[in-house]
Amino acid sequence: MSIGPLDEETVEKYRNAGEVLRTVMDESAEMIEPGVTHLEVAEYAEERICELADGCAFPANISINEEASHASPGRNDDTEFGEDMVCLDLGVHIDGYIADSAVTVDLSGNDELVESAEEALDAALDMVEAGAHTGKIGAEIEDVIRGYGYTPVLNLSGHGVEQWDAHTDPTIPNRGADRGVELEVGDVVAIEPFATDGTGKVTEGSKNEIYSLVNDRSVRDRMSRKLLDEIREEYKLLPFAGRWFDGGRSEMAIRRLVQQGVLRSYPVLKEEDGAMVGQAEHTVIVTEDGYVNLTE
Repeated sequence: MSIGPLDEETVEKYRNAGEVLRTVMDESAEMIEPGVTHLEVAEYAEERICELADGCAFPANISINEEASHASPGRNDDTEFGEDMVCLDLGVHIDGYIADSAVTVDLSGNDELVESAEEALDAALDMVEAGAHTGKIGAEIEDVIRGYGYTPVLNLSGHGVEQWDAHTDPTIPNRGADRGVELEVGDVVAIEPFATDGTGKVTEGSKNEIYSLVNDRSVRDRMSRKLLDEIREEYKLLPFAGRWFDGGRSEMAIRRLVQQGVLRSYPVLKEEDGAMVGQAEHTVIVTEDGYVNLTE
């Protein structure tokens, strides 16, 4: 079926991406336990996505404890899960049409924090329909999380997804806001409440493993030019991991392309107080009187 401006073929691609994501999320989340490495889970998830769909919409994000986003293991990372709060955020694309979802696997004994994010997501979804105001959805998210005694992460938000672009308008805030827009039939949005026992603000850390193309222009260096051609062909505007390329010269080429403003880097985002962060996320297509959940 078509939905508003989305034709039947496009809707089917979104649905298929969501179906793959549900399968891989379930399998990957089951792997998260003490003694397993972050890299094992990330590589399993990414390989399964590439096996079942056209590719990853972004590298597997595995955020631990105070980390909220953009945490993905490096090529030789041997870090193992311990008594951690683990947020697993995965994305799938089919012909560039994206499904994005996240779950929190709690090994730390903070189950109410996780529950607050999940309940906030459910409450937000109950409000989704054409004409729903994004600021009011944010207010509902904030009310639920604060009702548990926690704080929403105020400078992270949900977002629209479009072909080959994982973060577009409209923004879905995690707090009440007078400013915002009304959702329209055919909008595809990822709603993702983040809850914390800190003050609710994230700042950039020092680690970078994720990059994307932001300024497609010619470069002089031969190695950088070769890498850029591969990025254009394989990932277009979608984020990718440095470990997806051969080490050595490719790492140098990535650094040069970042310095030249051709690539953007995504530093790990951390709760500024070092407090725990829990996350829940689904991608939905907005309909006249509700939504189609692609990732549940």
